[in-house]
Amino acid sequence: MGMPHIPILTLLFLLTPLCRSDDRLTHAKPLSAGDTLISEGGVFALGFFSPTSSNTTMYLCMWYHNISERTVVWTANRNNPLIATSSPILTFTNSSDLLLSDSQGRTPWAVKSNITGMGVAAVLLDTGNFVLQFPNSTVIWQSFDHPTDTVLPNMKVLLSVGRLLAWKGLDDPSSGDFSLGFNASSNLQLVIWNGTRPYSRVLLMNGGSVFGDTFQNITFFESIGDTGNGSFYTYHLSDGSPYARVTLDYMGVLSTLIWNRSSWTTISKRPASSCDLYASCGPFGYCNHVGDVPTCQCLEGFEPVGPGMNSSAGCRRTEALTCTKKSRFVNITQMNIPNKFESLPNKSIDECASKCSSNCLCTAYAYAKSSSNDALVDRSSCLVWAGELINTGKNSYYGEILHLRLADFPVKENTRLIKIVLPVIACVLILTCIAIVTICKYKASKRQKKEIHKRLILGYLNSSNEIEGENVEFPFVSFEDIITATDNFSDSKHIGRGGFGKVYRGMLEGVKEVAIKRLSKDSGQGVEEFKNEIVLISKLQHKNLVRLLGCCIHGDERLLIYEYLPNKSLDTFLFDPTRQCVLDWPTRFKIIKGVARGLLYLHQDSRLTIIHRDLKASNILLDSEMTPKISDFGMARIFGGNQQEGNTTRVVGT
Repeated sequence: MGMPHIPILTLLFLLTPLCRSDDRLTHAKPLSAGDTLISEGGVFALGFFSPTSSNTTMYLCMWYHNISERTVVWTANRNNPLIATSSPILTFTNSSDLLLSDSQGRTPWAVKSNITGMGVAAVLLDTGNFVLQFPNSTVIWQSFDHPTDTVLPNMKVLLSVGRLLAWKGLDDPSSGDFSLGFNASSNLQLVIWNGTRPYSRVLLMNGGSVFGDTFQNITFFESIGDTGNGSFYTYHLSDGSPYARVTLDYMGVLSTLIWNRSSWTTISKRPASSCDLYASCGPFGYCNHVGDVPTCQCLEGFEPVGPGMNSSAGCRRTEALTCTKKSRFVNITQMNIPNKFESLPNKSIDECASKCSSNCLCTAYAYAKSSSNDALVDRSSCLVWAGELINTGKNSYYGEILHLRLADFPVKENTRLIKIVLPVIACVLILTCIAIVTICKYKASKRQKKEIHKRLILGYLNSSNEIEGENVEFPFVSFEDIITATDNFSDSKHIGRGGFGKVYRGMLEGVKEVAIKRLSKDSGQGVEEFKNEIVLISKLQHKNLVRLLGCCIHGDERLLIYEYLPNKSLDTFLFDPTRQCVLDWPTRFKIIKGVARGLLYLHQDSRLTIIHRDLKASNILLDSEMTPKISDFGMARIFGGNQQEGNTTRVVGT
């Protein structure tokens, strides 16, 4: 029954016109499903697109044409999708209106021009702008004035009039909860909104260029201006830069991305951490971006309201500020300007400082010089605050000087403080000198003991033929330090036992957690294995080999100090039914690869060719990330650089 249909389907396919790839739409050439407008340089394409695999709904969209990843940058009918089977079409009417319609008579999107004549055309430009224009290129309407979730380079977005609206979901282009726009009370701030609530402040702008950054030789500039109809946001790139876009995603993250050969690379995003969320650090708290991890801290002269800075309760003054007491201003550099400021026009920096100083209710002021040459931009930069300071931050590479008002130190209190502090300082200096002399004597004694210990161990090791002529270097740990670290080898510190002897957990110098192996008198391994392990593991450096931190010989005691690995050995997981569930396949595969890399290093890549000879689950140790580390080199054999095989005089290993 199916065979007779094949020639008919083939004929229909041959009779169907090929997908059109022109850059313009005219009265004579409408755009149907399957057709595509492609900009003159092949940068962008416009056509009908379904974001889901079901293909039940269709949107009129624009996307990058000549990259491998389908990336939509603009959607016409985002809140009014068409049914894929309804034959959607984009056409001109007799009055030159641009009309999106389907076979069921629905018109989910239209552009009104009310111009008679046939000269009007819709053109897709290489900038990503879809324009309605006269034959002389005069623009009647453009998509740049009606953005969805993406801002393209050199695109001026009137965010004081409307907002950038994120998609509702990953595959849902309809308007979501998150938007980007200026603050309703001031066009100096770009804010990400969650509904009607501020979610994260993105930029504070004082006219002209406000941000410049370089990524892989690409210079990126953001700026604002004023068209007379409202403030706009735009950005541009240095010449020769790859494709770039600024996108607000459905999770509320505003990202700047560039196309890096085969994928989009994020060069900046906001919010970048939890303390970038609006008012997350509370009143008079700020998000400090100077360190590796952004954290909430209190402004100078303030302390946390509660324990730590883990809540939005914020900070309070260490000394109350009232109109009856004198005050002073401290200058805090590289600060993001707090929210809820008042902008005072046409003020110099001295006038701005005087305005805040003369008003006891003014808690802070800032003055940032504008770099704009636009006559329409308000170039005054005097910002003042009354009451709490909300949502500020500190950066290492840009920001303004925040002049913060604090209570002044009373003269009488300062005098009394000096009388108390000077004798205390004198006593502290005397005690410090005594402490320094004592510490120096102690360190000299300790160095002398360590040197004696070092000579003892090197003499002990040089009796081994395998290390003759070798210079072994590694830390020597005193027996007294080991006694302290293990509470004199107490049972509470005992964590395991092997052929070498007992293993203890300890804290060297009170900060470094270690595992200490103590050779017992009835140990299955002897002095030669002890020497072998010291020599071998001190020469081997690899992420999948356990790291030797030091050793100790004291009388009959023989001890080795290793890095402490909290997850102990592999056999504690393999043979314990309650812990086997931790070893899912990805974790097992990670352990297999790590052991293989460690063995490859021992056999081929280390400066010594090593055969372990006792590899088993109990000798595979696991760190907190379940990364495997090979241990116990007492049975190992060293091969020569060109040696391929060897003989053993006794059976060893498990």
